[in-house]
Amino acid sequence: MAYRIIHYINQFFGGVGGEDKADHPPELRAGAAGPGLALKQAWGDQAEIAATVVCGDNYCVGHPEEVAGFIGQALDKYQAQALVAGPAFNAGRYGLACGLAASAAAARGRVSLTAMFPENPGVEIYKANTFILPTADSARGMGQAVPAMAAFAIKLLNGRRLGSAAEEGYIERGVRLNTFHDEIGAERAVNMLMKKIKGQYFLTEYKMPAFDRVRPRPGVKDMSRATIALVTSGGIVPKGNPDHIPASSARSYGAYSLEGVDDLTGEDFQTAHGGYDQTFANEDPDRVLPVDVLRCMEREGRIGRLFPTYFATVGNGTAVAHAAQWGGEIGQKLREAEVQAVILTST
Repeated sequence: MAYRIIHYINQFFGGVGGEDKADHPPELRAGAAGPGLALKQAWGDQAEIAATVVCGDNYCVGHPEEVAGFIGQALDKYQAQALVAGPAFNAGRYGLACGLAASAAAARGRVSLTAMFPENPGVEIYKANTFILPTADSARGMGQAVPAMAAFAIKLLNGRRLGSAAEEGYIERGVRLNTFHDEIGAERAVNMLMKKIKGQYFLTEYKMPAFDRVRPRPGVKDMSRATIALVTSGGIVPKGNPDHIPASSARSYGAYSLEGVDDLTGEDFQTAHGGYDQTFANEDPDRVLPVDVLRCMEREGRIGRLFPTYFATVGNGTAVAHAAQWGGEIGQKLREAEVQAVILTST
């Protein structure tokens, strides 16, 4: 008999709509929808999607207890043995929603699984509660994500004892398990040390976390003489988005002139960001990039001047590695221009 599985997807993959439908409350549909159709094909006669939960990203993140209860009712109604969520790729709120859905199923004793880009915020929050498989940063990786999810779900449902994250391909959960070796710990440690000295490959038994630490700069002593620059991940660009910065998973940033600009208007500027409702930002781009306020402070002598160039990209799904690279490049340009401080705005 085939395993019965509940599949969780958001409003976009459920065909409800885009960002304008992010507040869509949870609904239960019999059978498969969206990426579930590919999962169904990958499982063949091993498993079936009994029903699909479709919920808006904003609604799920804003009503976690309600959504968790809804998922529990769906699992019970269809007597499902598992819940599979996503894949979410690098969509932050979708990743949080998938993590919440999978965690809710796990808390009810069901097999649970989701998949997302390793830098998705959902990973850090939910990895200890459920299994998360790594994916590409966008839906272009759907063809690789679905077969991996289907195969891993069957492993879990069959009750197979899993090896380490490196062996099985899931993201490390930070969960410790007892294992037994023929060699004692001291011998294994010395063997690893010798391999390290010789430049040979070895795999540590406990990977230590690495944290990025940035030393804060001293405060600006005299703001009335300081040059202040604006940098934004809120996607404010000249009308028409001349550099074609994508709405998510950006791979570039733009540098744009503020010469002669005292106020950002919807006639000349817009947001390219696809991760929030664009209505208010397009109506008055100063809400994201406060040029009007800084020009006022400049006239009042509260700051020396506003730097004539601002830098913009979108933070929606953008890889941390890219953001760190751009930050270094922008910082160097501003240092060379003798800018004293930067105001970094988000969404």
